[in-house]
Amino acid sequence: MKAAGLPTVPVLHSEWIKIRSVRATLGSLIAVLLATTGITLLIAAALGAGQAEAMGDDRLAAAFYGVNFGQIAAVAFGATVFAGEFRDGALRVSLTAVPNRSRLYLSKAAMVAVLAFLTGEITGVVTFVTGQAFMGERALVLGDPGTVRAVFGSGVYLMLIALLAAGLTALARSGTLVMSLLIPFLLILPFVIGQVAGGAGQFMPDRAGQLVMRMTAEGALGPWSGLGVAALWSLAALGGGWLAVRRRAA
Repeated sequence: MKAAGLPTVPVLHSEWIKIRSVRATLGSLIAVLLATTGITLLIAAALGAGQAEAMGDDRLAAAFYGVNFGQIAAVAFGATVFAGEFRDGALRVSLTAVPNRSRLYLSKAAMVAVLAFLTGEITGVVTFVTGQAFMGERALVLGDPGTVRAVFGSGVYLMLIALLAAGLTALARSGTLVMSLLIPFLLILPFVIGQVAGGAGQFMPDRAGQLVMRMTAEGALGPWSGLGVAALWSLAALGGGWLAVRRRAA
């Protein structure tokens, strides 16, 4: 007997087909890897071992600098997966096939989580290994303090950002609106709030979540607690999106 509202294999499979058949959605997922790795490689190759200190004292944070750009693609991925349901009556068609709104919503969220996590983990490994190849004596290797945590945590972080965008898109019913607001929110607002509100910016999802990719954490949060704060942001967005999908007319 199927548990009410929980994802099932056929529904998950149908969501996977939707994702891989939409060029923008699949392209944004691939862009997570390309943007993160590409930016890191460009900077590492340009600076090389001789100027590696230009990236700052925290070599671990420097190794994952490209995540700042990869997270933009993660936002686009999470948003486009859900945005398609709110165009041209697509949600009505989906609900005809899967009448249980909770099952449909959780299946979409689960596919976003799985695909973003797998892509994020591959991205973390490739970014770290290839970027450090240019660092000479300053290079880090897997097994150095914090490196395994950072590689794993980078994938979790990118997944959480994709889920944050997915939940907000379900809530707002507009991927364009979410991307136009969330991307500046992630890139700019934490620094503004950090200056005017006594360090409250450390609790913003990107600032908190990226602590897992640092050797040393400053402020009230540590690497894992910071990732936990980012997870709370994502859970809140997903919860809001779930309520919106359940209560609003298709």
